[in-house]
Amino acid sequence: MVQSPPEPRKTGGLAARILTSVLMMPLMLGAIYAGRPVFDLLIVAMAAALIWEWHGLLAADAPAVRWSAIAGTAGAVALATLDARAVAMVFAVGAAVWFFAGRRRAAADAALLAWGPLYVGLPCYAMVALREVHGFAVTMWVFAMVWATDTGAYAFGRLIGGPKLAPRVSPNKTWAGLLGGMACSGAVAALGGGLAAFSLPGAPGSLTLAAFGAGLAVVAQVGDLFESAVKRRVGAKDSSHLIPGHGGVLDRVDGVLTAVPAAYLAFQFLQAAGAMR
Repeated sequence: MVQSPPEPRKTGGLAARILTSVLMMPLMLGAIYAGRPVFDLLIVAMAAALIWEWHGLLAADAPAVRWSAIAGTAGAVALATLDARAVAMVFAVGAAVWFFAGRRRAAADAALLAWGPLYVGLPCYAMVALREVHGFAVTMWVFAMVWATDTGAYAFGRLIGGPKLAPRVSPNKTWAGLLGGMACSGAVAALGGGLAAFSLPGAPGSLTLAAFGAGLAVVAQVGDLFESAVKRRVGAKDSSHLIPGHGGVLDRVDGVLTAVPAAYLAFQFLQAAGAMR
């Protein structure tokens, strides 16, 4: 296992980061607003990019398996937009990846490699399902909570500093940042009480939603730390260089990959209980 040095500054410069954000944000917002098929196509493309990056980190020496995993995972997500049962294909893709590329590697690396199609495919399906089942406003609200988590964690972490959250995994993250992210996500979540989706009797109130948002921030941070641990294991700073100034797609959506499935499952429970449209 290769140990990476303490994390250096992000490459690409502040100007590149700002420009890229200005270009990416309208694309994502527009796709969420448009719904299917635009949003579905964007998520399928994202799934392909994420698997490409995942194999670049863990198995760049197996290009045939890499491209097969891309086709299999993105194909499963694409088919799942038509029939949700197709998402189960990612389990077969993961097993195939392990069989053809994982057996020659250390057990932990093989497990991570096989985990890739599930790690990418299931959350990507959850994003599509969230938009389709719960609509634009709820989907935007969930994404806003994740973005608020990232912004709050960065701002509070830089402003307050203090004890490190997980220094061996991500030296720049602090407990102040985590609490700041939870506070910001909770504030955004409380606004969800005004959404039509929560107008049914028995729907959670603003305080409950604020607690939900704070919890979702923790889930998002776990996703962020998991990706950081994987990169640290292989000695990589970024998942790729696809996004100027930001690294890779995985670097931008690591929290989303854990937070959106958690939110979707929570909403499905509330809907089944008759407390959410």
